[in-house]
Amino acid sequence: KDWKVLADLTANLLNDENISGVIITHGTDFLHYTSSALSFMLGKLNKPVALTYSQRSIDRGSTDAHLNLICAAKYAVSDIAEVSIVGHKDLEDIYCLAMPGTKVRKLHTSRRDAFKIVNSEPFAEISKREFNILRTFNARDNSKKIVPDLKFESRLAIIQVTPGQDPNILDWYVQMGYKGIILELSGLGHVPAQDAEHNWLPTIKRLTEKGITICGAPQTIYGRLTPNVYSAGRDLQKTGLIFLEDMLPETAFVKLGWVLGHSSWVRDDKIKEKMLENFAGEFNDRLEFDY
Repeated sequence: KDWKVLADLTANLLNDENISGVIITHGTDFLHYTSSALSFMLGKLNKPVALTYSQRSIDRGSTDAHLNLICAAKYAVSDIAEVSIVGHKDLEDIYCLAMPGTKVRKLHTSRRDAFKIVNSEPFAEISKREFNILRTFNARDNSKKIVPDLKFESRLAIIQVTPGQDPNILDWYVQMGYKGIILELSGLGHVPAQDAEHNWLPTIKRLTEKGITICGAPQTIYGRLTPNVYSAGRDLQKTGLIFLEDMLPETAFVKLGWVLGHSSWVRDDKIKEKMLENFAGEFNDRLEFDY
């Protein structure tokens, strides 16, 4: 509900000719969920949207609030019409990065550079004096109007696959009325299968045939799912599970809710097609080792 309110308000501000861009201040715990939600709900932007934060309170000498907010303001008046998380690049109080909203994860509990880009690249490196663009982006178009797409199905779950886990956990979620499940798969995209005490494959196949959407994302965080390498992955492909390549589990969770919220996509059997469509940079090509 909060994401819908926030997306609708942000769209109204972006459509105001007197406003150059939008800055949203946000707590850090679920910031990357919100940035994903806005990325899907707002679609292709006309102006910049910066989500920023502080890990250290403003009354502390080590606060990151000042630099993050200054860099967010510089981003909001730039030509980069993308949803970005803007925050410290490293432990030094010099540079921030503008990080794509669907490719960011909180990877530390307390460091000022807690948010890291995963399987992607920053839009820009920003300081009090510099603004260095680092990659291609959707450019500002002040004449364009945003129409937010606020549909969302909230009956979702993320389950991390663990050794020896009983697949009956999937049945429990279905009995509770859940419509979609993201599985954080092991390795290149696996679950306990033929030789395991608990074989997940029959349960997944039975539930997908009943209309439950089950998707797989990598629990390794970095890298992408490649289920053709081992027989376990090839067998899992036959169950109807949707492999989400290099999409982050949190982004996958938000995207699945957004896709399932579109009753016409569900009715026309387009869920897999839409989950594999690259709406907001949630998929990326293979990157060089430097990244």
